[in-house]
This record gives sequence, C-alpha cells and structure tokens, in this order.
Amino acid sequence: MIPYMTLALAVAPLTLAQVNEKVLGVYIFHRHGDRTAKSTPPANLTALGYEEVYTSGTYFRNRYIASDASSKINGINSDLVKQSQIAVSAPDDTVLQNSAIGFLQGLYPPVGDLLATETLRNGTEVTSPMQGYQLIPVDSVMSGSGSEDNGWLQSASGCGQAVASSNEYFYSQEYMDLLASTQSLYDTIAPVVNRTFTGSQVSFKNAYTIYDLINVATIHNASITDADALTPEVLYQLRTLADAHEWGLAYNASNEARAVTGMTLGGEIVDFLNSTLSSQGKQKLNIQFGAYGTFASFFGLAQLPAANPEFKGIADYASSMTFELFTNASSITAATYSAPEDLYVRFLWHNGTASNISEPTAYPLFGSGQAVLPWSDFTAGMGNFSITSTEQWCGVCRNTTGTCAAYQPAASSGSQSSAVGQSSGNGMSPAVNGVIGAMVTLAVVLGVLGLVMLVGGYRLVSKKRMARSTNVGGAEAVKGA
Repeated sequence: MIPYMTLALAVAPLTLAQVNEKVLGVYIFHRHGDRTAKSTPPANLTALGYEEVYTSGTYFRNRYIASDASSKINGINSDLVKQSQIAVSAPDDTVLQNSAIGFLQGLYPPVGDLLATETLRNGTEVTSPMQGYQLIPVDSVMSGSGSEDNGWLQSASGCGQAVASSNEYFYSQEYMDLLASTQSLYDTIAPVVNRTFTGSQVSFKNAYTIYDLINVATIHNASITDADALTPEVLYQLRTLADAHEWGLAYNASNEARAVTGMTLGGEIVDFLNSTLSSQGKQKLNIQFGAYGTFASFFGLAQLPAANPEFKGIADYASSMTFELFTNASSITAATYSAPEDLYVRFLWHNGTASNISEPTAYPLFGSGQAVLPWSDFTAGMGNFSITSTEQWCGVCRNTTGTCAAYQPAASSGSQSSAVGQSSGNGMSPAVNGVIGAMVTLAVVLGVLGLVMLVGGYRLVSKKRMARSTNVGGAEAVKGA
C-alpha cells in the first residue's frame, strides 16, 4: 500500500485544483461484474455482478454526466443520451457484453416522462417501453480479451509473439520455484476442488482457475465440500499465488510483447482522447469492457506498481481505470482544443465497484510521481509502448499472414521491413516470401520446442484435452499433464 502521507501529498493539491477544472473527455476501461467460475463453463454474469456494474455506472453518471455532476464532461447530455457523444465496446463475450449493458443502465437510466409519447399518422399513441429505457449500442471488439470461458486470455489475442512470450513464463526459474514450493499447500485443498480438477492438476500450474473456482464458491456456495481447509490464511495464499501466476503471464519487463493487450489499449486511449480534441469536444466519453489480463499488462507498461505494489494483483470484479482529459482555462472555446499547454490528464483507479462511498483514487503514471500530467507528457509516456496501427501490431507480434501479409518486406518500405524483422530483395513475390518466412519461423520454433521437451521431459497435449482439463496458460507443452 502507498504510505498515507505520500498519498495525501499527491491528492491534496488535486482537490484544490478541481475547482477550476473543466473535463473535456473521459476514457474508462472496466472489468465485468461477478460471474460463475471459468472452470464450469459457460461463465455467466450473476445477479451480484449485474448489481456491481450497475452501481459503478451510477457512480460515473454522478461524476461525469448528471446535471449536478462533480466533474461534468463539458457539453455532455445529462438525461437523454446523444449517441455521437459516447462510444461503448466489449469483446463478443456474454459476461463482458452483459456487464456493459448493466453499466449503461446506471449511466443513462430510463427517462420516464422526459421521453415524449410518439403519435403515429393514424392517431395511435406509442409510449416507449420500460419507462423510457435508453438503448445504447455496445460495439463488439477483438482486443485480445477473449471469452470468459478461457482459463487464460492471452491466446485469444492472435499475437504470436505475445503467446510465445507468455508461455516462456512456464520455463522461468520463478515459475519452477513456486511450482515446487507450493505443492504442499495445493495438496491440502485438493479435496475441495476434486470434482473439477484431478489430483495432478491441483498445483501452481493452475493457480488462477483453482483460485477462481474457490473464490466463486466462497461467494455463492453455502456448502463447500471440505471447506474447513479454506482458512483465511489459505484463501489469502491462494489469491496471492493466483496474482503472481497471472502477472507472470501478462507482463515481463524484458519482453514487452507479452503485454500486447496493454499496448493496444494504450493506443486506443490516446486515439480517443486525440479524437476529443480534433472534434473539438464532440466525442466525449469512451467506455470499454475487458478482462483482468489487459489491466495487468497496462499496469506493467505504465509502471504503476512503482506507485503501489497492489497493481501487480488481479483486478477485482467491476474494477475500473479512468483517464480524464481536462483544462484549467477560464473558458472553453474552439482554441481550447488546440492549446496543449492548457491540457492535462489524470489517471484514476478503483479496485472493485466504484460508488459514492468508495471512489477512485488518482495515481501517477510512468513513475512520474505526478498524479496530473501535462498533455504532452502523457502522450509521450503512452507513446513509449502504445500500439496505434495494424502495421505496428504486426511488427510487435511478428505475424506475417492474414492482414499482416500486406506489411511484408517486398510490399512495404524499408522502415516497415525493419518493423517486422524480415529481409527483402531476393526477387521473390510477396506471397512466396511470406510462405518461406512462415515455414522458417515454424521450423525454428519446433526445433527449440523439441529441445526443451527432450531436456525437460515434456510431452504434447491437444488443445481439446487442455480445455477439458481446465489447464491455464494456453501452452501446448505441459509437464506431467
């Protein structure tokens, strides 16, 4: 935790400065609410999860949208939603999509009498159902969040280098040490999860899905088998081990491709806030729902554990991080949006459901020690890791097929060739170059994998079997599975 005095010094000036602040645009990245366990698919949003995201939506309404909002976004409609002012997205997943819808019900609730009854040509009067329930589209996105039925979400990113980097964690000394040192703990809780996991699966290898199953049970199941083994100390250890496991898969300082979902999110944040400026404030609010892995990847890239070590933990249900773009100018004119010297960004984080009695806290990004950054410093910091184009994504991921085929050396400039790490000028067509490059890469990967398997005693397991056994990580080489 951040020492109280340090936090007080960081926040106190903000409270005074907010009197003159005018918020121009806001980006919110939000986790889904409480759900059923991943290891008993399909995962579904629970009534508790629905309440959590609705409560969070109500909080952000009171902060940014309501007529008396404490930090009302300049010019945003307070009651009747104006679709051009707001963009909402979530992966094509039931839990995440439904969470977004529940959140929006709190953000823009039914308007009742404010929505006029419509009279048809034949004289029939039609009243909007559900007391003026407001329909707000939720776009489906493929941002690497994947499905909540997946044990680990990295494999859904489609980024070959990110998947390979995450799987390297399973060969790290840190992983091997924890796998060995924690086995006795997992042996004690094996009877609790033996209906879902076999004895060989109850280990640190499946730290998150085991914790997830137990966590869901401690919330919803009043008669957990062998619950006596789940002392507060054991539950804390299981949570801490799950934190370490997922952090290892989501971020690595020496191989940032592992955090590709955080890089992509960074680019989306900057793109939206730039669109707020270029449209002179017409685009005001962007809300994206995603999974805990994206939070962790972004936290690592933005150096947030330096501000608080708890950023290395798994984000709780309905957690949110928010980016406020604001100005201290005395009045807002067209020139305000083109005067970066008067623009600032604040990062806010809340672990779990935000509410009027438990509000988000401002934290410094990029190890800056400043809870408020000038716009130029913010964009420079984000630019150090953000992915802002398909070509850049292909280069980081070293993908060469599909959309990325267009960025192969023979079809692009020298700078693009450097981005993908390939050579050109051999006289072959782009298609042939792509096939040869892919085959060479595959041969190298298989050769390294074969050596690792030979030395380490690993064997191949099919993805279907992996899915049935609820293993975590998406790795296809599993020791002792």
